[in-house]
Formats: sequence, C-alpha cells, structure tokens
Amino acid sequence: MYRLLRVSLSRLSQGSLLLLLLAAPLQAADSPTQDHPIQMTPMSGGDGSVEQFDHNAYSLPLGNMSMTKRLDFSVGNSFFRNPWVAAPASTEARDGLGPLLNTNSCQGCHLKDGRGHPPSGDENPIALFLRLSLPASQADPETLEQRGALPVPNYGLQLQTAAISGAKPEATLVIEYRPREVSYADGSSVTLQEPLYSIAEPAYGVLPESLQTSPRLAPPMIGLGLLEAIPEADLIAAADPDDADNDGISGRYNQVWDVRSGTTVMGRFGWKAGEPSIEQQGLHAFAGDMGLTSSLVPHTDCMESQGCDAFPNGGTPEVSDDVADFVTFYASSLAVPMRRDMDDPAVKQGAESFNALGCASCHTPRHRTATDAPRPALAGQEIWPYSDLLLHDMGEALADHRSEFQADGREWRTPPLWGIGLAQTVNPRAGFLHDGRARTLEEAILWHGGEAESATQGYRALPADQRAELIRFLESL
Repeated sequence: MYRLLRVSLSRLSQGSLLLLLLAAPLQAADSPTQDHPIQMTPMSGGDGSVEQFDHNAYSLPLGNMSMTKRLDFSVGNSFFRNPWVAAPASTEARDGLGPLLNTNSCQGCHLKDGRGHPPSGDENPIALFLRLSLPASQADPETLEQRGALPVPNYGLQLQTAAISGAKPEATLVIEYRPREVSYADGSSVTLQEPLYSIAEPAYGVLPESLQTSPRLAPPMIGLGLLEAIPEADLIAAADPDDADNDGISGRYNQVWDVRSGTTVMGRFGWKAGEPSIEQQGLHAFAGDMGLTSSLVPHTDCMESQGCDAFPNGGTPEVSDDVADFVTFYASSLAVPMRRDMDDPAVKQGAESFNALGCASCHTPRHRTATDAPRPALAGQEIWPYSDLLLHDMGEALADHRSEFQADGREWRTPPLWGIGLAQTVNPRAGFLHDGRARTLEEAILWHGGEAESATQGYRALPADQRAELIRFLESL
C-alpha cells in the first residue's frame, strides 16, 4: 500500500493527498500488509539503547555492555577526545601530529561524538573538509581498485587546511552561499542556502583544471558497531541496482578495498560507503585528518613532494596497535539514544506520512544484527537505524560529480536517521546532509532529488500541519 501511495503522490492534488494519507492506517511493526514497519519500541539501538537526551546523548557506551568492556571504552574515549601533539613530545603516546592536518583530535570534528558543522565567517574549517581527486579516466585500474580515486599531484586525496609549526597548510577552503527558494503547494516557501566551494592560496603548486572536489561533514558516531553487525546478505538482498521492481528506487552497494584482507568487499561506512569497517574508516581518518600513521594505514595523505618526511615523527607507527584497537572499540560501542514522544499524535501521524511518502524505501526502518556477531552486546539485536546503507542517486542539486570506488558523482549512501532529533542538542550548530548545508530537517528534505524526487514533491504538496507532523516524527528518532 505505501509503495502505491508513494508512486502516486506527485500526481495528486493537495486535497486528494490529504485524504490518502489519512486513509493509510498506522499498523503494527509485524504487519504483513505493509512494505516497511512502524517503530513501536523506543529501543532504537536494541538492548544497548540509552536514556540520555542532553548534550551527552551521543557519548554513552552501549547499555548492555559489561563493566570490563566499559573500561576499554573509557580508554578509547581518552584517545578519541584528547588532542594529539607534534613530535617530539613528552606525551609519547599522543605525538606525531601532522605535519599537514585538518584537526588535532577525533573530537575536534565529531563534537561530543555528534555531527560537525560548516565554518562560520572567517573560521578555519575543522569538521568540514574537501576530498580531492582527478577524473577516474586518468587512473590505472589498480589505483582505482585500492584507493577508490586518483590522488592529485602535490595534494593527495584530501585538502589539509592546517599544519604544525614550520609547515604550510595546503590551501584555504572558501565557502560562499547563494539563496535558493523552494515553494510549497500552499503558497509558502523556504529559502535554502546553496554552498559554493573554492580553494584559495594553494601552497604546493597550481591545482589542475580537471580537479574534482567533494565536501564532507563529520557524521555522528552512534550505533556504528550495530551497523557493522548487520549481515551482509541482508544488505545485498535489499539492493535493486536495475530497479527491477520499477518503483523508482535503485539502491546498490559500494565495492571497496579492504586493506586488512587485501580484497574488494562491501562498503558500508562514510558518505559514499567508501569504507568497509569501523577500524579502517577510523585509521584512514587518523592519517588524513591528523597526519598520523598506523600499521593498517602506514602512509598519511602527504605526498612525497610536500616534504613531510623532513619533520620528526611519533614513531613507526605513530598510532600503536593497542591505541588503534581501543579507539576502534570506542567507535563501535557508542549507544543510540532511545526514541522520545512516541505517544504524541503528531509523531504517530508523521510516522505514517514518512512511510506513505516513500521515505522508508531508502531510510529502511528496521534491521536485525547477526546472531554470531563477534561481540555479545551487538549480537541478535532488533535495531531501527532508518537506513539501507546503500548508494542512491540523490539528484543534481546534491551531486559532487566525483566518484569513489563504485559510487558515482550523484550517489550517496543513505545516512541513518536514528538520534537525528538530538543532533542540535548535542551540537547546536550541527548541519545536515553530507556538507551541512541544511540548517534544519525541513531544509534537508527539500534538498532531496533523484530517486527521492517523488517523496520530496509529495512532502511539498502536504499542508503545513502534516509537514510539521513529519518533522515531529524525525525529531522523535
């Protein structure tokens, strides 16, 4: 029923749409008559969900984790939160920073373990950076298989806008905004802000005319271990790359290089699902964001021509295996907050609209983690992340025109929505979407295009009270 409603929404008048939405019944989670369930439990992250709704809502360990493991969590938190320093230093466990970097701590981007925010005014960007590359057509197959994109001479795959003393930042990232007005069927309108990115004062040579860039905002850290525990077979079964069912949704999984196994595997982390595991994503961030080596990622993003080898290092590797393991454990153990206000009639109606509009076709509400997951706290959990972890064409307005492994320049991985209603409680300046351009959840919806175009048009056709109900539902997650 919901799929039929979604396909028809863009052709309905506002009055007809209202009647259809009101006619769509709120069904129990296990109803066989609907494509996607309505969440009826507050335990979004399974048994490990936590009842924490303030600025620390994203920073608690899994509620079902043993006390022994909580000690490991605390150690990992210390290395995630505290700043690293340039070598040589008395704090040998945390030295080796840079010489090129974007920030000096994981927490610098993931403020309170939440999402980042774009810079304001003359601020140096910290939680937002640019991926860089040359067109894939210029790369050899091995480079594309193992790195996902072709590095830019003298600059690598990421723009580092900061540096330690004695080194030069690669360049200055400049962001300007121009207004874009979107109208609703009832005559009201919203002014979006469209970001325009440019690179000023490049310090290591002229940037090529064929340069490709992609802005990336630090995402929230909650529930990553649970997402990693979803069986790969379930994600593959949900993929429909050729839109065989003709519903307009053609999600597919990325295929990326797994450094530890030396093979190509499914990607599920990052804005384009370019990383296969929490461990690899974290250690690539150490290398790219902070200039720190590890045994898994022994090279930073600094190119040989940039002279980084002339600076002291913090050992080989700079992030020891023990520290890497603690940080990976921490990142995989952050709990998901429970849902709130589930009995609010507006929230219930908003949940119906979410499914009726087709939002759940990509933001898949429910998954179950594998019973044989390597950690008991993550095994056999019913979770509600609202994501299929697949790539979808999001339209030209959100396109970065830069490929990453199998993901093309219009595709993005569906970001999980659990905890999103607390994003600006954790970080009042938090932005939404891959580059933080959306200042509100309403703006984020209105930017959706491509495979989500029909859902967006349906949302724009809703009367104001039903639009508000949908936002109330998202705020309850």
